[in-house]
Amino acid sequence: MDLGLRDRVYLVTGGTRGLGFATARALVDDGARVVVSGRDEKRVAEAVAALGGPERALGIAADNGDSGAAERLVAAALARFERLDGALVSVGGPPAGTIGAVDDDQWRESFESVFLGAVRLARATSAALHAGGAIGFVLSSSARQPVPGLGISNGLRPGLAGVAKSLADELGPRGIRVFGLLPGRIDTDRVRELDDLGGDAEATRARQSEAIPLGRYGAPEEFGRVAAFTLSPAASYLSGLLIPIDGGLARSL
Repeated sequence: MDLGLRDRVYLVTGGTRGLGFATARALVDDGARVVVSGRDEKRVAEAVAALGGPERALGIAADNGDSGAAERLVAAALARFERLDGALVSVGGPPAGTIGAVDDDQWRESFESVFLGAVRLARATSAALHAGGAIGFVLSSSARQPVPGLGISNGLRPGLAGVAKSLADELGPRGIRVFGLLPGRIDTDRVRELDDLGGDAEATRARQSEAIPLGRYGAPEEFGRVAAFTLSPAASYLSGLLIPIDGGLARSL
């Protein structure tokens, strides 16, 4: 299937590794150009090289928690490629911990980066998009059901899911689509870190895998392909929905 991505331009935050990089890779492989961001300048440069260099990718070191990052990223995309067709808003996972264990500072910092940073990015992107554009939020299975030990995520992700649904209503009349992606246990650095919190990552992975109908963790590339499709013109009538990418883990309809 031709996804219609050739020469389209997408902003992918958190695009230097994990789910963001996998999405950027899938987009570039299908002919798109990307602007990837991340906090670490070295990783940004490495990601650009891996994605085909400056012909295909532009890298910007940016922190989603910085109030000026969203406008700067959108401006950079327009200056370099002279168009913007969509964005995948991917932010790092907040600190692990139960509701009773995380402190106020952790809540504030996470709200700024995970929640408000994502809202800023979507707002700045939407102002630059035309009909046919798309905005995807990388959320989590915690948007629908709490994940033990991830109190902050359990609090913030459902709110962002509501933001995505509201934006779909607001931007739909302009022909702009908005959706959320709900990854489950995808084999990224973040998930490996969470598996290791209990002191026996292998046992945790085995236990978690047993709860997944497909019996295994997902690969980042499996997420990236779904993200690239939903951002593409091939998904032109998908909007306002939340898509689990979890091997069947979520049992809700």
